[in-house]
Amino acid sequence: QVQLVESGGGLAQPGGSLRLSCTMSRNIFTFNKMGWYRQAPGQQRELVASISSGDANYADSVKGRFTILRDGANNALYLQMNSLKPEDTAVYYCNAELQIATTWNYWGQGIQVTVSS
Repeated sequence: QVQLVESGGGLAQPGGSLRLSCTMSRNIFTFNKMGWYRQAPGQQRELVASISSGDANYADSVKGRFTILRDGANNALYLQMNSLKPEDTAVYYCNAELQIATTWNYWGQGIQVTVSS
């Protein structure tokens, strides 16, 4: 069983920064794709950023403000969030996809990010 544990959320002011971390119980380079999703109240879960084979992709709403990073030494995935806006408020989820005969999707427990003055 693969475990993903998120940390680093909390309260930030508009224009501020936060860094989310996701520690995985498996070598991160065995995953085909990893990413961060978020879900705001009353909204569907949406993809924020993903990374696969070193290529990163971002939702238009966070391009230029968020950066997804991998850390093989610590089996961790990060989301550096700068220039935060109130509309970034959501529960953020770490995701990892593993393809062995079939596709396995693993999720973290979710972590709250609130952007407010």
